[in-house]
Amino acid sequence: MMKLLLIAPKWPENSLWGQIYFRFPYLALTNLAALAGDGWEISIIDENVEAINFSLLPDLAAISIMTPLAQRGYEIAASFREKGVPVVLGGMHPTMMNAEAKIYADAVVSGEAEEVWPQVLDDFKQGDLKPFYKSANLFSLDGLRMPRRDLLNRKAYFFVNTIQTTRGCPFDCAFCAVTTFYGRSYRIRPVEEIINEIGQMEPGFLFFVDDNIVGSPKYAKKLFRALIPFKVKWFSQSSLSIVKDTELLDLARQSGCKGLFIGFESLSQETIKAMGKSINRVAEYKEAIRKIHDYGIGIQGSFIFGTDYDDESVFSDVLRFVERTHLEAVIFSILTPFPGTRVYQTMLKENRILHTDWEKYDMNHVVYQPKKMTPEQLQAGFNWAYTRLYGYGSIFKRLFPFRRSGLFFSIQNYGFRQAWKKTLRH
Repeated sequence: MMKLLLIAPKWPENSLWGQIYFRFPYLALTNLAALAGDGWEISIIDENVEAINFSLLPDLAAISIMTPLAQRGYEIAASFREKGVPVVLGGMHPTMMNAEAKIYADAVVSGEAEEVWPQVLDDFKQGDLKPFYKSANLFSLDGLRMPRRDLLNRKAYFFVNTIQTTRGCPFDCAFCAVTTFYGRSYRIRPVEEIINEIGQMEPGFLFFVDDNIVGSPKYAKKLFRALIPFKVKWFSQSSLSIVKDTELLDLARQSGCKGLFIGFESLSQETIKAMGKSINRVAEYKEAIRKIHDYGIGIQGSFIFGTDYDDESVFSDVLRFVERTHLEAVIFSILTPFPGTRVYQTMLKENRILHTDWEKYDMNHVVYQPKKMTPEQLQAGFNWAYTRLYGYGSIFKRLFPFRRSGLFFSIQNYGFRQAWKKTLRH
């Protein structure tokens, strides 16, 4: 039996995401393991929670890479290839930069892997591994195999119940590579298959990894109704469009939704328009937040700093808004020109990209020339905002009186506080 090693590289230590302790596993690796079929002895290594033992050589190594993990992913690939182990690279970054990735790999998989992954493995067994693989069609979510969660190091994660119900996003934001990666599509998975998978999971919190779980309100309502009898607690990503449909919002509450990740992105409608995020109306933010809160659902908001309309006032403006609206948790990001996005193409054309040190493309570092600030001003303002956000004073202002999943969001805020303090030391 041949040995297959599936790898997720570690985040850089100078990135916030490299310091987070409440991790959950990458669903992509457990899905690839499920698709491998018989004839393989499979191991999964998430380098964020356990070290790679390079003395235990597999027959084939496959590495899934996001842009800020590219450098480390290439280092891992080089180490295995030096020892005679063939390497396959896939994921968001190799898809957008496949010629670069091929320098470090025997084969590169672009886009969704499900349709071509069995062919990659068969070609490898036949000694006929091709340099590039790309699916000719968008993959149907009907009949997905059960992810191999049994291969995970369970003790290393905050929870392991990650599951996908839809793929893609109906919107096409300029800063986001989701549409480029998945195609301009929004695909749904049969509700019956989702319920069957949930029934085989261990008890505990569920995280739906969808980019927008309410992208199809009709489908979301069917899913939420099916979840109600299970009395689960879940968290996912959603657009603000959820507040337009009271029935949808109420069904989310009844089905066990305890929190939603929502991209507000900016307090400037001009910026929102430039981003292409047409669903957001800044004037309606406060009422939308109040409405979601009224249904007992917490919010992890997302804001981007450094757009072409931002000056140094943006940091204090956003922080005040976050505290006044009692957003339970918040992610601040520096605008990052990820390969494959319209922002990347625009900045490349305008010669504003400062470098391609991929480790710095983690949304915590400035890698381009802003229009209304210097790179140093943007970085300093970002650091100031995050330090204030996860100070005890701001945490108390936002969470008190702890009505919406207080324990969960308290742990999350404390975790982010500790992670940010460690990040600043690196």
